[in-house]
Amino acid sequence: MLRKILIVSLTAALILAGCSKKQSSSASNDVTEIRLPMGYIPSVQFAPFYVAVERGYYAQEGLKIDFDYRPETDGVALVGANELPFALVSAEQVPLARAQGLPVEYVMAWWHDFPVAIAAGAQSGIQKPADLKGKRIGIPGLYGASYVGLDALLNAVGLKESDVTLDSIGYNQVEALVSGREDAVVVYANNEPIQLKAQGYKANLIPVKDYVNLVSNGVITNEETIAKNPDLVQRFVQATLHGLQDTIDRPSEAFEISRKYVEGLPQADQTAQWEVLTTSIDYWRSKQLGVSDPTAWENMQTVLLDMGLLKTPLDLQKAFTNQFVLAP
Repeated sequence: MLRKILIVSLTAALILAGCSKKQSSSASNDVTEIRLPMGYIPSVQFAPFYVAVERGYYAQEGLKIDFDYRPETDGVALVGANELPFALVSAEQVPLARAQGLPVEYVMAWWHDFPVAIAAGAQSGIQKPADLKGKRIGIPGLYGASYVGLDALLNAVGLKESDVTLDSIGYNQVEALVSGREDAVVVYANNEPIQLKAQGYKANLIPVKDYVNLVSNGVITNEETIAKNPDLVQRFVQATLHGLQDTIDRPSEAFEISRKYVEGLPQADQTAQWEVLTTSIDYWRSKQLGVSDPTAWENMQTVLLDMGLLKTPLDLQKAFTNQFVLAP
């Protein structure tokens, strides 16, 4: 089965950069305007960033944030080419980008726990990773965090990709599972399981985090920004952490703030959307917000090497830093 990963090449990055000149940030009246690629559509799961804007945490740091819901890989490319200072990405994109010469660096963990999981019908008999052997598994595609998380889970219990049948089904996991087309599907714990529950479908959930510690979504910048403008990185990270802590402490208020940014949220299933937020918060909590675990990075690199997505090990000390999170 053909392997691929959604990470653009350096050439494509430079093309994107050329199309985005003078759009990364600008200073006016001591305010730095930052366009922030989010990697997904407007969603209540971005509440920490909406809160940081609405409560003035970015403004207090002299920042004005423009949310940009472009694909994750575009954000990686533009930050790697130093055309944008920051982006939100899933962590596996960092070593993959660095392997292609893009000097991106992960500076703040947003998700403490890796949110990918396997969902299967409650009556399927699939309750643990070993039960997946010989099963048909639906996955959005052979790329991204879903693919990496599945392989990490299989490897953790001594299984290989060849022990299962993978179907690339796009983002149709709920339909594929409910209809019986797939024995199990790869999901995000804060999304599809909630949709299944809302439909009255009982599912077993196997979270990747229960079997292997992997670094997850967070904030990236690039080496040049860190070297030449560390104060900008510090201000952005600290304002974002403030929004994250506020969301964890006051989720009801964060949910209300999100209505302003997420089109259709007032008309959506409020119970389901509230559960998306609260489930996400469970994955964000940690003893030290923003810190990423070096062991989780080592585990991530091992998985990427085993999958053949990385050819040789990288110097992970250059791939991430906790200095801006732990700064006083």
